[in-house]
Amino acid sequence: MRPACLLLFTSILLSACANEEFQDLREFVKETESGMRGKVDPPPEVMPYEPFVYDNPTNLPDPFKPRKPEAKNGNLLGLNQPDMKRRREELEESPLEDLKMVGFLYQAKVGHAIVRSPDGKLHRVKAGNYLGTNFGQIFSVTETEIKIKEVVQDSAGDWTERISGLPLME
Repeated sequence: MRPACLLLFTSILLSACANEEFQDLREFVKETESGMRGKVDPPPEVMPYEPFVYDNPTNLPDPFKPRKPEAKNGNLLGLNQPDMKRRREELEESPLEDLKMVGFLYQAKVGHAIVRSPDGKLHRVKAGNYLGTNFGQIFSVTETEIKIKEVVQDSAGDWTERISGLPLME
């Protein structure tokens, strides 16, 4: 008799779960699904490939070689190339990173910077002087910084200018 009571109790319990408690949720899902009709845009039209025909490939530049600017007379420009015959100044022996601006003074209405070299010597420089190993020429001296125009060679062998600064050390 015990197994029969257990079976009866279980069936009553399961029938209680089968009532229409979640009917409103089921109706909501059905209504929502009925309004969902996806529309996918058609793919864009594929244009036919038209190959480019090179008429005379000897007149075209090689796309894999770097191009250099040419002067009007046809010679390559030596733009920004430093004067290799110029007598080098003492501060051009040291890289710019090893030089320190330690002071500033006016003399004859011209601003001069005091620069310490790696060996500890002090040097007075002004606009027009050279320093650093990259042909750096000073173009401006202020109380807080030396502005330098350096000329460096890139991987293609061209000379390019870059602006550097040497700030006053505190």
